[in-house]
Amino acid sequence: MRTPTVRFAPSPTGRIHLGNARTALFNYLFARRHAGRFILRFDDTDLERSREEYAQAIEVDLTWLGITPDLTVRQSQRFALYAAAADKLKAMGRLYPCFETADELDRRRKRQIGRGLPPVYDRAALKLTQEEKAELIAQGRKPHWRFQLDHRTVNWNDLVRGPSHIDCASLSDPVLMREDGSWLYTLPSVVDDLDLGVTHVIRGEDHVTNTAVQIQLFELLGSADRVPDFAHHNLLASSSGEGLSKRSGALSIAGLRDSGIESLAVATLAVLTGSSDSVQAVRSLDELQVKFDITHTSRGSAKFDPAELDGLSARTLHGLDYEAVQDRLAAHDIAGHKAEPFWLAVRGNLTTFLDVTVWWRVVEGEIERVVEDRELLDAALRLLPPEPWDATTFAQWNGAIKQATGRKGKALFHPLRLALTGREQGPEMANLLPLIGRARVTARLV
Repeated sequence: MRTPTVRFAPSPTGRIHLGNARTALFNYLFARRHAGRFILRFDDTDLERSREEYAQAIEVDLTWLGITPDLTVRQSQRFALYAAAADKLKAMGRLYPCFETADELDRRRKRQIGRGLPPVYDRAALKLTQEEKAELIAQGRKPHWRFQLDHRTVNWNDLVRGPSHIDCASLSDPVLMREDGSWLYTLPSVVDDLDLGVTHVIRGEDHVTNTAVQIQLFELLGSADRVPDFAHHNLLASSSGEGLSKRSGALSIAGLRDSGIESLAVATLAVLTGSSDSVQAVRSLDELQVKFDITHTSRGSAKFDPAELDGLSARTLHGLDYEAVQDRLAAHDIAGHKAEPFWLAVRGNLTTFLDVTVWWRVVEGEIERVVEDRELLDAALRLLPPEPWDATTFAQWNGAIKQATGRKGKALFHPLRLALTGREQGPEMANLLPLIGRARVTARLV
């Protein structure tokens, strides 16, 4: 049995967005679920528009999402494979030269539509004699090359859409190679999938119409038993139904990262939107992997509200264990014996991770304290218990202050919180007090 192998194949012509992340995560989680391989393949045959900086940025974005490829390849380094496949198709008589210009093809399509006919290429180039081809070449025309389809119905069992079929007689013979010798998407994709042993092609439903053509190519260049399984998932759209475009920069992964959104929240929303599972915060990609099942992906619309990300990101933070954030805390010089109890104390009050720096300053630094009730603070200072302190110290101290001053409720708690943290609200004082320590508490009560 072949190792389950999938690939994510972005074009490095821009930054990836939440919709691209959905496809990448579907593939990555599928590979992990089935102990398989995940390949990152850059579809960079468009040498004019592809940029190395975009390729590097995509790798950074995937790493941030927690996606680690088992293999990374670039189509721009594999042209010899595509040329060999094209030669094989030519030898079979299945790849043929066409000399029509774009204007000629456009006029022909308009005539067909005007006559009520489908705008399908009429295979006029197949009727050209060798002499006619030679004359066109002598005129300076360079051919583009089309794949001659078998006019038959191609069937496959889609892992998302179920039994699917396309009648290839309704399709134009697709162009595989342009006049300048550059490759379009179809042939390189099939050649790479065969060469790299891809067993499952998981991609957006906008690629459904490509599937029948590709299956025919798989059968010709490989064999029928090497045709991968296909899964075409629904596409993410905003609540208004607007699609995502990497050129517009809408919800780019880089933008979400820079805004402080948690990567796990992005992954969760990207994967679970439009599935039978509700979108709830998870603590790890392992937990998300358990929730993910490609067959549970709905065929209906996958609409989401971008505003949902903020709340989901905060809920994600609130559930993270210390081990999951230890390195991130250390990057902000939050380390040592206080780091873990500090995280457990403050995580439930964070909106973004950078909020930890505010609360670390409360624990370890200087604050702008507020004196709301001088008499209460003086009593609190007199009654301050000796260390060591624990989670019960604050309640015991408050009981003594209440008995001595008659203050209770907000009149008791609020002045203490303002004096000790400089803030109206925040984590439980019972958890903060031992972290602030007696020396700082004393200084803030004076």
